Amino acid sequence: MVTNSKFKFVAGSLGLDFLNTVGGWIPRGRKRDYADCILGEKLETFRDLIEWARLAAIVSPSEARILTLRENSTILERAVALRASLYRTAKSLFEGWPPPAADLDHLNHELANAEAHRRLAFFGGKLVWMWDDPDTPDHILWSVVESAAKLLTSPDAASVRQCPGSECGWFFLDTSRNRARRWCQMQICGNRAKVKRFRRHGSNL
Repeated sequence: MVTNSKFKFVAGSLGLDFLNTVGGWIPRGRKRDYADCILGEKLETFRDLIEWARLAAIVSPSEARILTLRENSTILERAVALRASLYRTAKSLFEGWPPPAADLDHLNHELANAEAHRRLAFFGGKLVWMWDDPDTPDHILWSVVESAAKLLTSPDAASVRQCPGSECGWFFLDTSRNRARRWCQMQICGNRAKVKRFRRHGSNL
């Protein structure tokens, strides 16, 4: 887990960690609400996106320095839009709702774009998948959408959880032995819940 940054990597999945580039996802109160409110945007600038990609090991430190000089507001807008579609889709699967058709169309569009840039290359004595244009910041989004799609269409999708912490709503992959992980971070959301329970019960004494 990265701790020296405003970005935290606690989800156990690249795609889910991308969903957690907000301070929290706050329900609006309705039973079926795909459009939860964002509490604290963390992808405020293009540099933020590149910094997240560096910490996520999508780009190397040297690549990050080069990409940072290529300010691209369009990529940032696409990243935020992709995150919104991924969030509503992941939330739908978690809640047992049908995903919004518009979001599936959006994800399919981004997936097709990513697949169009996949190439086989011989590297390190073996064949590997690589992007045909690794110098473009687009490949950050390609990596994210491929990771998310692979997870959400796999048996592991059943282990995707959403943190119930107050003002949180982060997603994570529950890989605990008995599938009993409840919080994105026990030391933060879990402890906050314990304090609230203690105060509530204490006030009733």
